[in-house]
Parts: sequence; structure tokens; C-alpha cells
Amino acid sequence: MKSKKNNAMHRTSLWLALGMALTAPIALPAFAQNTAGALAGHAAAGATVTVTNPATGFSRTVAVDADGSYRIASLPVGTYTVTVQQNGQAIGSPVTVNVSLGTTTTRDLAGASAELQTVQVQGTSISPIDVSSTESATNITADQIQRLPLQRDALSVAQLAPGVVKGEFGGVSFGGSSVAENAVYINGLNVTDFYNRVGNSAVPDAFYQEFQVKTGGYSVEFGRTTGGVINAVTKSGTNEFQYGAELVWEPDWLQFTQKNKPGRVAQFDDYDSAKLNLYASGALIQDRLFFFGMYEGRDFEPRSSDNEYENFFDGRSNSGFWGTKLDWRITDDHILEFLAFSDSDKLTTDQYGIDPGGDFNGSRNYENTTFNETGGDNWALTYNGFFTDKFSMRAMYGENQRTTDIHSLTDDTCDLVQDRRVGSSFLGCTSNTAVVSREDDREQYRLDFEWQLGSHLLRFGYDHENNTSGYNQRYPGGGARYEVFNVGGSGIVNGTPVPPGTTAYVRTREVRNEGTFETVNSAYYIEDNWQVSDRFLLNFGLRNEEFDNKNGQGESYIKMDSMWAPRLGFSWDLNGDSSMKVYGNVGRYFLPVANVINIKQAGPFLDRRTFYVFNGFDAGNIPILGPQIGPVDVSQGDGTVPDVRGEVDADMDSVYQDEMILGFQQQLDPSWSWGVRGIYRKLHNAIDDMEITYNGFCEVDFFAMANPGEVATVYGDTDCDGVNDNWINIDTATTGWALYDVDGNFVGTTGWQKPKRDYRALEFVLDRAWDNKWSLNASYTLAFSEGNAEGPVNSDTDFADSGRTEAFDNPWVNFDGEGYLPNDRRHQIKLHGAYAINDAWEIGAAFDARSGRPISAFGAGNPFDETEFRSFFICTANCDLPNDQRTYTHIGRGDWGRLPWTYDLGASITYKHDFGGADLRVKFSLFNVFNMQRVTEVNEDLELEDGIGTPNEFFLQGTDYQSRAYGQLQVSLDF
Repeated sequence: MKSKKNNAMHRTSLWLALGMALTAPIALPAFAQNTAGALAGHAAAGATVTVTNPATGFSRTVAVDADGSYRIASLPVGTYTVTVQQNGQAIGSPVTVNVSLGTTTTRDLAGASAELQTVQVQGTSISPIDVSSTESATNITADQIQRLPLQRDALSVAQLAPGVVKGEFGGVSFGGSSVAENAVYINGLNVTDFYNRVGNSAVPDAFYQEFQVKTGGYSVEFGRTTGGVINAVTKSGTNEFQYGAELVWEPDWLQFTQKNKPGRVAQFDDYDSAKLNLYASGALIQDRLFFFGMYEGRDFEPRSSDNEYENFFDGRSNSGFWGTKLDWRITDDHILEFLAFSDSDKLTTDQYGIDPGGDFNGSRNYENTTFNETGGDNWALTYNGFFTDKFSMRAMYGENQRTTDIHSLTDDTCDLVQDRRVGSSFLGCTSNTAVVSREDDREQYRLDFEWQLGSHLLRFGYDHENNTSGYNQRYPGGGARYEVFNVGGSGIVNGTPVPPGTTAYVRTREVRNEGTFETVNSAYYIEDNWQVSDRFLLNFGLRNEEFDNKNGQGESYIKMDSMWAPRLGFSWDLNGDSSMKVYGNVGRYFLPVANVINIKQAGPFLDRRTFYVFNGFDAGNIPILGPQIGPVDVSQGDGTVPDVRGEVDADMDSVYQDEMILGFQQQLDPSWSWGVRGIYRKLHNAIDDMEITYNGFCEVDFFAMANPGEVATVYGDTDCDGVNDNWINIDTATTGWALYDVDGNFVGTTGWQKPKRDYRALEFVLDRAWDNKWSLNASYTLAFSEGNAEGPVNSDTDFADSGRTEAFDNPWVNFDGEGYLPNDRRHQIKLHGAYAINDAWEIGAAFDARSGRPISAFGAGNPFDETEFRSFFICTANCDLPNDQRTYTHIGRGDWGRLPWTYDLGASITYKHDFGGADLRVKFSLFNVFNMQRVTEVNEDLELEDGIGTPNEFFLQGTDYQSRAYGQLQVSLDF
């Protein structure tokens, strides 16, 4: 069905873009494809400009237009020699330029007007201002990474960019967005996790050549993200045969002790890590066919205890990484690229019990072995064709694989038991919380075109993804999980009063799901980059998205199309010499529904919950079950593929975000530049599950996947006979939740407050480019992230299922819940740089300081009905009386204060030596130099979840901390 909000954007917008492409010719714009770069500028009218890569022999020649402008598109990242000829004769001297990823290098050449030549800046230390770009992006090269103390992954590189902070669940937050809203590309191949949208396929940093971190305003070429984009390209071979090795060593004796905290024993956590990277590159056919190949052998041995120091875990992994890149230059106008890599990994962990008060080294009581398999094989084949100077095409087909397989030796014999009355202690012979096998396969292809029409650069294309998850999950043992809880002050469990004298209860939970689930995402886009004048560029783009999520039987059940994403940007070269620009953009960005929703809602999902009186433990630490409390709850899934017409809004709106950016950049001298930009982001809609208890006709009880606060169209029961018989529109802003008095009488309905998230920020950046002596980059971000919805995941409640956050399970979870959100970091200060003491020695540093996240205080009830769940209301008096006699206090989101500032300083020292035929590099890095281990996350439940008025003794207890200081030694030898 068409989106209710977005079908106002007519298809005639495409004709508008085409019309713009046919207006009068002026100087050419200088946009670049986002797997390569471009070169543009001015030269003598009628001359030819030739770029040559001396390392590969690659060469391309274009004619200079009548107005003196030229542009060479889709240049692989690298260093080029540029020459100019007129009437067959060279004019001027050859110049050297560097082409970066996703940007355009502007260079005026011999024959350009005198006015332009006078402002041309020479030298390799330039902090370039790309006046052709309206994006907010940060480029980081492999050489920069070598000079800095950086952890060896793409997300750490991304955190160098302003406004990017470390988030929960192993992800990063861009501009206030949750960690489940980003996209990661390697050579144009989308490697983002589509199951839960947190994480990505990973390659070693030695395989990368350059990163571009896009924090906002990015082209319509990119979609399916409301956060940020990490765009990277890998290394390629050249005519020169090269090979080498690198050892990266992180021994346990270079690690400080992780400090114990209340409720957390961490002093025994450490690891040994060694990685040996071997690579070779060169030409299989001179000037035509090149290769780069790499193998990284790994030995990783993590060791840790649980928080209570009752179990010790000893792990080992020796899975290696391999990767290769082939480049076949059939001709200078037709190029094939092939990328393949495997990041498969298997971690084997032995578990040992620890005697109470005993020393682990003296009591190695073996209990179990767990196997965790991740990663997979990935490949992409790309064709680049340059049919004329003005028209080019890029075609790519690729596959991305991510495997998750978690199992243990005791999966078939041991039940999972947790005593949640004191922390979450595991009892019995297993602590494996799930037996999960999943393989996520992305099949993707895309076509991208560039067509220069006078003063317009028209870009258009199509991209398509088939995302398939094969899934199997169950609990270990007999398939049931046993959890023991205290009975709260209300004496009500599972909606039922417990028998007199009952102080604890057992919840058994059987969760099973198996099947194949597919989501098809596709989009087409068109973009016009119009150089209105020599100084003013206007960028207009339009992207049309379509998301199609399918159930366990392969049938579409969430399908959203006609999602029009317009984006408009400008760049004003104030002085006409690329030394100062004002730029800005406005745009819309859509976020797809993760595959986890297909699996959890549209598969043969069983979630059977049964509640019993707790009568102690038997000899095997299995709870002894007393009388059953209330009915069996299968509201979350009864084991069949449901008729989702009754559970999914048939006219659902997608999640989308509108963004506005206004910025300024200025080059102060050939080395220094600075900039400032203001950012505003507004998230529209959420897709989440809501428990519907009134459908406008009948009292019901089901969970609907819909837009909270909007009209949900579901197939429901209109004559109250328990059978769905017609389509129903439920305005969840005003109804959908039944209200009852203390005697259980139905007295009316209420609805949900709409999800909101607003992000406002000012970013200041100062940059001093590397000149073979020193460099510095500094940024300060002042940011405000407010609302009642973080995004598809919840950090404050540690709920990581994307799109099933519990935030809208009932209307009271988010009622009066507006405030500062978990990813609100009011102040962020970042500095990184390097200094060459001499030709042999370099030092580097990276500093990151940010204010702490806000703290909320969640209650378990509300003053409006008898519901016991999370809310922003705390019972302060008469909590053992009926709800209408209790006293509640509202505590707003984030009103409990903030966590402390965190400071993280990394430092490195590098020794280099040239042996003539070999280059030696030895680098020692120390991370978190001051060993600050401040708390970064706390328990925010002021009351027990099922205990209105019962204080949670673990409230404000830390649940995550900064990692301790540790060292890393890198030794590389390149031939």
C-alpha cells in the first residue's frame, strides 16, 4: 500500500529534475561517485587534460569545455600526474594531485584565466575545501590511521568524526540516532547487518585504503539509514610487486587490571591476542591486471568471570581472515573489479565453576564448552564503463554473508535456570541462554550512471537487495527456561493474586522459532548537480524507496512503497578560489524494517510463558514448581505462522527522518582550515509493537506492529465472537487500550503518545593537514537529543531487538516520557594528531572527552490503571492498596541526573627504518592512558519490574564501564 504521508510527493518531481538538467551550460559541477573520486577545475578552452596514475599506467583524457572547465569522473583513489595539451603541444608543467574517496579534487591548470591562476595554492599540506560537496563527511586514509593510536576496526575510525559517539550493543551513534540506523559499505558492497541493523561484516584495517564517514547531508545514492554512513575502499595492486608482513600483539601483561565494581567482579578479565598479517600485490599483466591479496592468521584467547565470580570462562579462537582485490583494466574506458573476503570466526569457550570463596586456579571445575560461530564469505563484481567524456556507468553485483551459530556441549542435557532475586545468577549445568543458528545472506545489485549535460551533472541509478535469514532458535535442555523472581508488593503475578504466603514465583518460558525469512529492499534515484555560476552549486536529488518484508511462508506482510526522499543542497564558493564556502542541505531519509521483525512476528514463533509458585530447588538446582499462577501466556506467539492481518497495520508508514544542515568552511593558510555547522534532525514515526486491548468494538488482547499514535488498520473482530471478520481502523492516538476501575469494570479507552526525537547540534572543527612533519584535528560538538523514542532499539532498558523496544507495549511506558534521550551527549571534545620527531620517529595521540548520558528512573506502575510494567511514575505511598488509593510521583526522562564525563586518551610512538629494499615500522600504542574506568551505563529501574513500590536494590548500579588501559605492539616489514 502507498504511504499515507508520502504519496503527496508526485512522480512529476522526476520530470522537474530532468528539466533542470537541460538548462544553460555554465562551469561544470564536481561531484564524485562514492566508490571513487573525481578531478575538476579549469584549463585552456579547447585543450585536453590527461590524468595518469604512474603506479598502474591508468590514463584518461578529456576535452576542456568552451568555458574553460573540465571534469574527470570516477577516478580510483590514488595519486595522479596531470598534463595539459593544446593543438598537440604540452602547455605548462605536469602537476601531481591526490584523489580521495567520495570527494572532488579541484585543480586549475595551465591556460586557466589569470584570475584563477593567482589563487591556486600549491603544496601537499593543503587542507582542501571541496566546494563541490554539500555533504558533511570526514575522510581518513590508511596513512593517517598508521600515524594514530586507533583500535583496528571501522567503528573506531568513525568515532574520529564530529558528532559520532560510542553507543550500546557494540555500535556507534551518529547525530543522536540509535546504533541500529547506520550503513557500512566496502567497495560499494553493503555489509550492514540487516537482521538487527547493529554491526557489520568486518575486515582488518590493513585491508583498507581509505574511509569516508558521512555524518549528514549525503547523496540520494545512499539510503536505508537515518544515522550515518561508513563508506570504505580497500587496497589494490599496482605495477610494482610488493609484499610484506605485520604482527599485531596485545598480550595480557600489557593490560591493566579491570576494576571490580559493586555487583561486578572484573579483575580476572583479560585476553591474549596475536595477529600475523601477510600480503602481496602487483601486476599479473603489466598496466592491465592487478591483484592485492592478504591473509591474517589470528590467535585470540579471552578470559573472564561472571559478575558474581561464580563461573570462569576460558576462550580461544584461531580463525584466519583472507581477502583479495582484482582490478582488470580491459581498456582505459572499461574496468572490472573483483572483491572477495571471508571474516568467518569460531570462538570456543570452556566454562568452569568456582567454589564459593575459592581460588579459581585451585578449583578448575569444568562445566561446559560453548561454540560461537560468526561471519561468512563476501564478494562483489563491479564494472566501470566510460562510454564518452560525458557519460559513464557503474554496475555491481555482490553477496554478503553473516553467520550466527551459538551452541554448547550441554545444549541437549541441561536446562537454563536463573535466580533473578539476586542479580541474574545462573544455576545448574549451563549458562548458555540460547541455542541459535542463523545465516543472513544479502544478494545485491545496483546500476549507477553519470551524465554531464552542460552545467548539469545528472546522476541516476537503481539498487536492489534480497536479504534472507535462515533461523533456528530454542532454549537448551528440554527447551524451557526457568527464572525465579520475588513477588512484588502488589501480590499480583501474571495478572493473578498469588496464594497467601507466596514470596517468590517461577516463570517458565519456552521460545522456539525456525524458518526462512526474506526482505526485499529496492530504490531508484536521480540527482542533478547544477553549477548555477562559477561560485554557486545547487544539488537536487530524489530517491524512491520500497521495503517488502515477508513472513515465514514467503508472503509479503509489511510492504511500503512510494517513499519519496527529496534532498536539496547548495555550496557557495564565496571567494571563487575554493578557500571559503557556505553550504547547506535539507533532506529526508528512510529506515527499513529489520529482518528480526519478520522472524519474531511473522514466523512460526512460540513464546509460551507459564507462572508457578516457587517451592525451592531440587538437588539439580531445578526449581520445584508449585501451583500455577494464572493462565498460560502465548500472546507473543503460539508456534504457528500467524494471520498477520490481525497483528500488522496494513497501511503502515515507514520510519523516516528529516534533516537540515547549514555550514561554513574556511582555509586559513595552505595548512590550516576551520569550519562550523549547525544540524537539526527530526525523526518521524516509529514502527513498534503495541498491546491492543480494545479495537473499537470489543475487548481484545493482541500485539500489533504499527505506528504508535497513528491509525492502525488491522483485520479484527467486530462482533466479539473471538473471530476476526473485517478491517478495523484503530486510532492509537486516542484508543486501543482499555481502562478499568478497581472493580474490573470497563470504563473507557486511551491511546499512545506519538514517538518523538529531535537532535540539535553545533559542530566546530579545526584542521591542520599533514605536511610530513605534523598534523592536528580538533572538534567540539554541542548537542541536544530530546524526545520519547531513541529509535529502533532501547539503550536505557537494554532492549536490543530492533523495532520491538517495549517502549510502546502499553500507553504508560512512554506517557509523559519526553526528555533527554540515552544518546544525548551534551559536550563532545575530540583531538587527534601526529608529529614526526625526525625521519625515524613519530608520535601520535587521540583524545576523546564527552559528557555523560542522562539517567532515568523507571517505575513499575502508573496512576491510571492496574498495569505493572515500566513507566515514569514511582509509587511513593499506599503501594499495597488498590491503585486508586496509591500516591505516584512523576520523574521525567533523564531527570535523575547524568553519568560522569568520560575521558579517553590514546598515545603511540612509531619507529621507521628504511633498509633499502625493505621498510620497517614498529609502533607501540597505549589506549586509555590514564586507565579511567568510569561507569558508562547503569541500572535505571528504581522499582522492581513486577513490584510496585518495591525498591530495586540494584538501581544506579553500573552495568558497563570504560575498558581498562591496554597496550598494542605492531611490527611491519614491507618489501
